[in-house]
Amino acid sequence: MSGILRLPARVHFGYGARAQIPALLSAHGTRVFALVDPFLIGTELLDEVLTAAQSADLTVEVCADVQPELPVASLDEVAARARAFAPDAILAIGGGSALDAAKLVALLLAHGGPLSRFYGENAVPGAITPVVAAPTTAGTGSEVTPIAVVTDPDRALKVGVSSPHLVPVAAVVDPTFTLDAPANVTAFSGIDALVHAVESYTAAAREANWTDTLPVFIGRNVLTDPLSLAAIEKLGTWLPTAVADPSDRRAREEVALGSLLAGIAFGSTGTHLSHALQYPIGAETGTPHGLGTGLMLPYVLDAVRADPAVTERLAVVGSALGSPADDIASRANDAIAAVARINRQIGVPTSLADIGITRDQLPRIAELALASERLVTISPAPVTMAMLGELLERAWAGDLRT
Repeated sequence: MSGILRLPARVHFGYGARAQIPALLSAHGTRVFALVDPFLIGTELLDEVLTAAQSADLTVEVCADVQPELPVASLDEVAARARAFAPDAILAIGGGSALDAAKLVALLLAHGGPLSRFYGENAVPGAITPVVAAPTTAGTGSEVTPIAVVTDPDRALKVGVSSPHLVPVAAVVDPTFTLDAPANVTAFSGIDALVHAVESYTAAAREANWTDTLPVFIGRNVLTDPLSLAAIEKLGTWLPTAVADPSDRRAREEVALGSLLAGIAFGSTGTHLSHALQYPIGAETGTPHGLGTGLMLPYVLDAVRADPAVTERLAVVGSALGSPADDIASRANDAIAAVARINRQIGVPTSLADIGITRDQLPRIAELALASERLVTISPAPVTMAMLGELLERAWAGDLRT
């Protein structure tokens, strides 16, 4: 039995937590490069944060050049601008792309480019420029994780940089930032957080070899299990309400907390097959990441539950999602049905055909997913082309065995 947690030295959660941002930045110096989502420019919330930072004698350079999908070339340009400013710390405010961009710009400032030198796991040689991260969506968990994902024209799929050095020094999760998020953003980011939690809890367990360099993602473990389950319960209960009634402050708070807990969990465990399959699916369809992972999760859980040990863990997930059943098999079945029900409630399509995937694309999707070694390695069931082929056929047809 072993466990690992990797998370920021400071994690502040709750309405009003944004007031802590100036103090967290001041701990690292006086010059701050603020990388923010473009939609924040001119908003009262951003103006409030910047005014507070300036009142704390911080010199702030604001950059809103965050491009969708984070093309590598765009990060090089932002890093050049940041280098000219010479910041002591980076403030990241925005969705997952803004937070990932900040972590990668901080990496380029500390160690130079090209970014491709750091693709994969444990290729970052040391500490990066300190990042204080404040998410405006409840879903990616990037504020507490050791990974950032980019688009490289030389690669067929998105590529990740994974290293404990990428974990921000501080995370500020203030649900106020999420109150104005559109319903579809709340839905697709929130369901992705639920996928993080469920895949963290159902991931394979790998005993740590304490004498070697540890992999960034070690699978489920004793420290992450309670966090994953708490996240599942909160997201399963409150996400449909947050989508249906965006002004419900309690729902926004619970979903933000669920996303944070899921991020802390999968930052050490990793995720598995829903994410491995979504990368080629997203590349083919251009659909939001969370839409794809959410769509795939019930089919993935259906495919891996043949193993009795996986069924037992799914039964626990079922209980967290409200199953009243007494026997393990029924609670495991209820877990899958509950995820599918949540998807319907928040507007996630039910099949791959619904998002434009054709049947003849399925073998290529399976091939690309199988090549995602980091994700496939911690699958709770053995992964083969045949297994992925059957899984994708069911997802394409909307054939869920519940």
